[in-house]
Amino acid sequence: MSTATAFPLDAGPQRRRDIATISTIGVAHGSSHFFHMLLPPLFPAFIQAFGLSYSELGLLVTTFFVVSGAGQAASGFIVDRIGARPVLFAAMASFFLASVAAGLAQGFGGLMLAAALAGVGNAPVHPADFTILNKRVSQPRLGHAFSVHGISGNLGWAVAPVFSIGIAEATGNWRFAYVGTALVALAVMGLLFWQRSAIDDRQGSWGHAKPAAGVKEEHPMAFLKLPSVWLCFSFFFWSTAALSAIQSFASPALHQIYGLPLAQTAYVVTGYMLAGAAGMVCGGFLVARAEKLERSIAFAMAFAAALLLLTATGWLPGGLAAVVAALAGFGTGLAGPSRDMLIKRAAPPGATGRVYGTVYSGLDIGFALAAPVFGAILDHGMPRGVFAGSAVALTLGIVSAGLVGLGLGRRAAVPA
Repeated sequence: MSTATAFPLDAGPQRRRDIATISTIGVAHGSSHFFHMLLPPLFPAFIQAFGLSYSELGLLVTTFFVVSGAGQAASGFIVDRIGARPVLFAAMASFFLASVAAGLAQGFGGLMLAAALAGVGNAPVHPADFTILNKRVSQPRLGHAFSVHGISGNLGWAVAPVFSIGIAEATGNWRFAYVGTALVALAVMGLLFWQRSAIDDRQGSWGHAKPAAGVKEEHPMAFLKLPSVWLCFSFFFWSTAALSAIQSFASPALHQIYGLPLAQTAYVVTGYMLAGAAGMVCGGFLVARAEKLERSIAFAMAFAAALLLLTATGWLPGGLAAVVAALAGFGTGLAGPSRDMLIKRAAPPGATGRVYGTVYSGLDIGFALAAPVFGAILDHGMPRGVFAGSAVALTLGIVSAGLVGLGLGRRAAVPA
């Protein structure tokens, strides 16, 4: 689906500016998800080359998300202070350095450095992306902007393993894969430079209204007192915990419950991501028409939770169970644009970067903590708990989103 066809067909300079901004940020966001997968696709090569254990490899993933989560909360303040564009360039430079470190690694220490550098690069991407989108994209297209942003992330996850493994197998040397990822980082950096005017957050003010004249600006940390910020954080934590379970353990869980070959169940995660991308396309149109965003989120995530619970029962034929689990991704994808718009409404004026940085750190923490929990569930012989636990996490996310919407409704009812 081309970016241009996702928007209302009104001509004019603003439409062209919107498309340029959305497309450029989409590529930047897709690259950040691509670098989420810098190391995992080549874990078997690291085991062979360095004799690493699965626990050590898991620590590399944890390092990435811990560094990213801590840095994401802090980088929102930097984005609000110096602007999003220079921070985005720094992120791409860090991805380049992570690729170099991985390609030159001589053991666990070198891979740990690569994981940390990739985490540093990932940290500011969400606050920078959403600051630029909220400031530069006109209101009628903002829902589509969030939709494209989410789709690009899913595509980045999907492309990375094929890219890295393909180069490693074609060359017979896994180190050449990191020459390729380094070139990807440089190419994206070149695109950002070429389209630097489209991502200049000093221009435009659609979503960054300043406090009214004569109104005293609050302390930079004042947004932390808002319950809506922490409820958005919890929403990200729970929804990402569910995603982490599916990404990491859906394949072996389906194998154990239904006896399907692992060669088949491995495609369930790809199907889940593709269904999520389709859901995000539809969600971009839904968010433009929805008054109560929390209701849209609740409907979409309840649909996903119901499919995951159905998968957990073991009642379905094996092939159908794999399809049903993959289709759950449509529900989580459908909720994505409404989720991002809900956060925008919860952000105080002038604090977009800080709010998105804090809220999106819930994503990193969800990934870092959920994987070992669901791994332990699988180790204890409870594969149905992977899908049932994911459904419970999504339900808790629905509760968080509902409380955010309730708080925003009360805020709107208070006289100015």
